Amino acid sequence: MPSLGDLVRAHTDLDESDVEWLMLLMADWQIIADLAFADLVLWLRDAEELGFWAVAQMRPTTGPTALLDDVVGTFVPAGRRRMLDMAWEHERLVREGDPEWRDDVPVRVETIPVRRGERVIAVIARNTNLLGVRTPSRLELAYLQTAADLTQMIAHGFFPPEGQRSDDTDTPRVGDGLLRVDAAGRVTYASPNAQSVYRRLGLNGDLSGLTLTDITRELVPPRRRPDEETLSAVLGGRGNRDTEIGTDEVSVIVRAVPLRPTGEHIGALVLLRDVTDLRRRERELVTKDATIREIHHRVKNNLQTVAALLRLQARRIEAPAAKAALDEAVRRVGSIAIVHETLSHAVEEHVSFDEIADRLGRMVTDVSVAGDRVLVVRRGSFGDLTSEAATAWAMVLTEVLQNAVEHGYVEDDLGETLGSERELPRGRVVVTVARSLGRLQVTVEDDGAGLPAGFDLERSTSLGLSIVKTLVESELGGQIEVAPAPGGRGTRVVLDVPYE
Repeated sequence: MPSLGDLVRAHTDLDESDVEWLMLLMADWQIIADLAFADLVLWLRDAEELGFWAVAQMRPTTGPTALLDDVVGTFVPAGRRRMLDMAWEHERLVREGDPEWRDDVPVRVETIPVRRGERVIAVIARNTNLLGVRTPSRLELAYLQTAADLTQMIAHGFFPPEGQRSDDTDTPRVGDGLLRVDAAGRVTYASPNAQSVYRRLGLNGDLSGLTLTDITRELVPPRRRPDEETLSAVLGGRGNRDTEIGTDEVSVIVRAVPLRPTGEHIGALVLLRDVTDLRRRERELVTKDATIREIHHRVKNNLQTVAALLRLQARRIEAPAAKAALDEAVRRVGSIAIVHETLSHAVEEHVSFDEIADRLGRMVTDVSVAGDRVLVVRRGSFGDLTSEAATAWAMVLTEVLQNAVEHGYVEDDLGETLGSERELPRGRVVVTVARSLGRLQVTVEDDGAGLPAGFDLERSTSLGLSIVKTLVESELGGQIEVAPAPGGRGTRVVLDVPYE
C-alpha cells in the first residue's frame, strides 16, 4: 500500500508544510471516526485537477465499518463523486440526502473540506454504515455532537489544534472515557466509563454540573497531579494536551481537545483512561530489569573473584604445564565475565557483541607472550545477540583468538633474530563477520605459522579446540571448519551458525 508521502509526491502539488498539517490531522482522526461511528477517507486533489486520490483511511472502533475494502491509492475522476467536487469548489461541508449502497450496505456520506489557513488542501469523506441504525442514546448523541463540532473545526481550519499532543501509545481513546465540559470547565456530559474512572479516584455521586478542575483538586493529592497551569489548561479544556493524575492506588491519563467550531471557544472534549494496571506492570518490569542487571553485575564480580583466585594460585605453582592450565582457566572465566559486565549495563537481555569481541581481542593480546607483536582486527558487525548466545560466542572467540596468537606466532616468525632492535614485525589476526539469510559467519584468519602437519580437528586433543567444537555445534547449532589460510601461510577458522 503506498504511503501518504508517496501519493502526495506522485499526484499533488502540496508542499511539505501541507503534508505536516495533514499528518497532524491524521494523528487524531481516530477520535473523529469513533465519535462519528464512521469511516474516514482523506482525498487529495490531483495536481492537474483531473480528480481526487484517496491517500489515507480510518475505520471506527465504536461501530461497523462502511468500507469493507481499503481504498487508499484509489483515483476518482472529477465529476464521478459530486460531493467531493462540491466540498472542494464551495469550501463547505456537503451532506447527501439519500444514502449510497455499497456491497448491499446503505452508507450515508458527508464531505468535509480540510482548510489550512486561507485555502482548502484536501477533503475528508465521512462514511456511515446505516445498517442497524436505531434511536441514539444519550451517549451516542454526545458522541455525534462532538464529532460535528470537530468536523466544523476541520472545515474552518481550527483542527488540528495547536498544542502539545502526546505520541504515547497509552493516550486515551473515545471508548476509555469521555467528558464534555463547557467554556467555564463544568461537566455537561460524562460517559459511564468516565464516571467510573472518577469514582475510582474517590468521587461519590455524579460528575455532571461539577467543575472538573475543582473536583480533581479535591480527589487528587498535589504530589500526584501536574502543576496548576497544566491542570487548569487540560481539565479546564483550554489546552490541547494530555497529563497524568491519580492517587496512590489509581493512575489516570487525561487528554483535552478544545472545541471551537466557528472560532469561539465553547468547551472541550476530555478523554480519560485508567492506566493503573499498565503503570503497575511498568513498575514490575522496571524492578525486574533492575534485578536482572544487578544479578549480571554480581555474577561478573564473582567471576572476577574466581579469576583472581586462579591467578593467585598460578603464581604459587612452578610446574609450567599446570601454570599454563590455570592461566587458560583465568582467560576463559574472564571472557564470560566480560559478557555479564556488558549485560549489567544493558536495558534488555540482548547485547551488542561488537564491543565484547573487541575487548576479547585486546584481552587475548594483553595476556599472551606474543600479544604485543600481534594485532587483532575486526571487520563487519556481530549485531545484537541474546545473553546465552553472547556467552557461548565469547568463549568460542576467546579460544580461537588465543590459538591464533599463541600457536600461530613463534619467536622466529616475529623477529627474535633482530637482536637489540625494538621494532618487530607485527602479526595480524583478522576477524571477519558476515550476516546473510539467517546465518552468522565468522572467519578468523591469521598470517602466522599455520597448522601443524597432519592436523585433524576431529582427532585433536586440544582442550581449547574441544571447547570450541562443543559450543559451536551443541550450544550454537552451527559448524566449524579449520583449514590453512589462502596463500599458503597462516590458519583460517570459519564459524557458521544460525542467527535470529
